[in-house]
Amino acid sequence: MKFEYFIAKRVLQSEREGKKVSRPIVAIAVICIALAMIVNIITVAVVTGFQNEVRKKVVGFGAHGTITNIKKTGLFEAEPIRRNNELQAQLLQIEGVKSLAPFAFKPALLQSDADTVWYKRKNAKDTFEIQQEIQSILMKGVDKTYDWSFFKEHLVAGKVPDYSLATPQPSILISKKIADALHFKVGQEVKCYFVKQQPVLKRFKICGIYNTGLEEFDKELIFGDLRFVQQLNDWGLSSEISIDDTLDNNNLIVRGIGYGGNGNYAYQWNKQADTYVGFTFCPDKDTTIRLILSDFFSKPGEKSNDVAIPDTSYLSIKVKGQKDALCDCYLGATGAIQKTKVSTDGLSYEIKFADKTLIVTSKPGKGSYGNYIGGYEIQSKSWEEMLPTVQRLEKETSFIPTKFGEQLSTTSIIDIQNDIFVWLGFLDINVTIILILMIVIGIINMGSAMLVIILLRTNMIGMLKAMGATNGMIMRIFLLQASMLIVRGMVWGNVIGMAFYFAQKYIGFLPLNPSVYFLNQVPAELYVWHWVVLNAVTLLVCVLALLLPALLVLRISPVKSIKFN
Repeated sequence: MKFEYFIAKRVLQSEREGKKVSRPIVAIAVICIALAMIVNIITVAVVTGFQNEVRKKVVGFGAHGTITNIKKTGLFEAEPIRRNNELQAQLLQIEGVKSLAPFAFKPALLQSDADTVWYKRKNAKDTFEIQQEIQSILMKGVDKTYDWSFFKEHLVAGKVPDYSLATPQPSILISKKIADALHFKVGQEVKCYFVKQQPVLKRFKICGIYNTGLEEFDKELIFGDLRFVQQLNDWGLSSEISIDDTLDNNNLIVRGIGYGGNGNYAYQWNKQADTYVGFTFCPDKDTTIRLILSDFFSKPGEKSNDVAIPDTSYLSIKVKGQKDALCDCYLGATGAIQKTKVSTDGLSYEIKFADKTLIVTSKPGKGSYGNYIGGYEIQSKSWEEMLPTVQRLEKETSFIPTKFGEQLSTTSIIDIQNDIFVWLGFLDINVTIILILMIVIGIINMGSAMLVIILLRTNMIGMLKAMGATNGMIMRIFLLQASMLIVRGMVWGNVIGMAFYFAQKYIGFLPLNPSVYFLNQVPAELYVWHWVVLNAVTLLVCVLALLLPALLVLRISPVKSIKFN
C-alpha cells in the first residue's frame, strides 16, 4: 500500500496537467463534497435541535404521561379521580418513574383593567376609558409537588408560585403573550371569571411571567393553586345552611345549600335522614343544627362509583330575650327579614323580633373537593425511557379498578399531542431525503472527477502496467487519490458546518416566527455520534461508489495508452 499511496500523493500534488485541465474539475469536486457536508451537518443539527426543543417544551407544559379517569372526552375534560396515597406509592415504585404530581384544569376568562387616557383641553383635564380586554385561558391547577424547573428556565419576570402553604394561594403564573395582550405586569391583581351555573369572579395576583415561544400553549395556559381549581370544578360536595329572608307562619325557614356532586342530594338534619332541603321552626333555646349533605342515587336502588364524599356544615342559633316568644318581626318593603351583620364575612348576623333576638352563626362545610383531582402527571427518568415506562404504568392501572372503583387510563404525551409529534416525525423523512440527495450529488461529482483524472493519466496507467503494476494496484492509486479529495472536501465542510452550528447554538442569529414554528429562533443540536456517523457514512459511501469509474483502468491497454495523447 506504500507504493500506491506514494504515487497517489505525488499525482495529486502534480501541477503540470492540473493547472490546465484537471485542477478546475478537482476543485469543483472538492467544493461539492464540502457543500454536501455543510448541508448535512446543518440539516441534522437544525432538525435535531428543532425536535428536541419542541419536544422539551411540549413535555414541559405537561409530562411524559398522564393517568386520568377512563371516562373522558379529552385531557381538559377528564372526569375527576380520588386522591389515592396507596396508588401514588405504588406508581412511584414502577421502573422508570421519576416523579408524579396531581393536576386539574379549569377554563376561565381573564379581564384587563380599563386603560385611561388623559389630555388637557382649555386647562381642563378630561378622562376617557377604553373598553377592557377579555381573553379566554385555561388554568392548570398544581400543588407543591409540581416541578417548576422548566418554567424557571423560561421565566422573564417575577418568580414561580409557592403552593406549599396550608391555605390556597391566589398567586398565578402567566405567559408573556397573555401579559402583553392584557397589559399585565408582575404584582398586579387581576380579575378572572370562571364559567359555572353562575359566573364566579376570583381575583389573583401575578407572581411571575414566563415566555417559552411555544405560542399554542403560551396564548392560553396559566398556572394556579390546585385547591382553587378543585373547588371551582365543583368536585366533591360543599354544603352550607342558611335562613331564608321570609317567614312561614311566624316560623323561620332553614334551608340546606349544596354544590357539586351529581346534583341529587340527600340531606341528613342532625340525626334524621331524609331528602328534604329544609324545614321550618321557631327556636326557643340555643340550638345547633348539623347538616350532612351527600349524593343521592339518580334512580332508586342504583349503585354508582360517582357518589361524592359527603360534606358537613353547621348553623348555630343563640336566643336572647323571651325565648318562648313568637318569631314575629317587621318585614321590610321587600318582604324580607331584617338581618344585621355581626361579622365582616356575613356568616354571623342578628335577627330581631318583638320580644327576642337571634344571633345566627353559619359554619359552611370545608367541602370534599380536596379529595378529587383531574389526574396524575408522570415524569419518566428520560425521554428514551418514556414509552417503556408508560407501558408499565398502563399494565399496572388499565382494567384494574382502584379501591374507589375507578377505571384509570394511562396516556403518553405522544398520544395527547399527537399532531405535533406526527409533524416532528415527518422531519425525519425530510432529513433522510436531504442526506441522500447530498451524498448522491457528491458521488456524481466525485465520479466525474475520477473519470477525468483517469483519462488524463492514461499514459501513466500504460507505463505502470508496462512496468508490472497490476490493475488492482492502479485502481488503489486512483481510489486513494479520490479519497484524499473527499477528505479534503469533508474537512472544509466540517469546518464551515461546525462553525455555523456553534454560531447558531450560542448566538442564535437566525430567527423564526413562533406562531408558525413554535420557536423564536432556529435551534441547533448535534450529538457527537451524529457527527461521527455522518462523516463515516459519507466517506465510505463515496469511496465505494468510486469503484465503478475505477474499473475503467481494466480497459486501458498498455500499448495503446503509451501512445495516447
